[in-house]
Amino acid sequence: YCVEFKTESLSHYCASENRPYARWMQYLREGHTVCVACQPPAMNTDTHRCSGDGHNADGSKILHWEAVGNSQCQGTWKKIRQLEHCSCPLVHSFIFT
Repeated sequence: YCVEFKTESLSHYCASENRPYARWMQYLREGHTVCVACQPPAMNTDTHRCSGDGHNADGSKILHWEAVGNSQCQGTWKKIRQLEHCSCPLVHSFIFT
């Protein structure tokens, strides 16, 4: 499954990231919708959920995220909806870890 989030805030460290494998962080923007896929091995084998997916959160709850590879690139987002069948666009598409 996938979860769509609206990015509420992000640290300035995301924009200053210039390592080749992490340049995607430069494209994160406040107010953008991102799509995050929950796949093994991030998926819990008992619950079949990914930690931090905002399962019981409504659209008003602020949730926290952190980028893999740069723990200083972090921020907040709000859950928009969960999609059982992923159709995430290639841009602004991520995976839970």
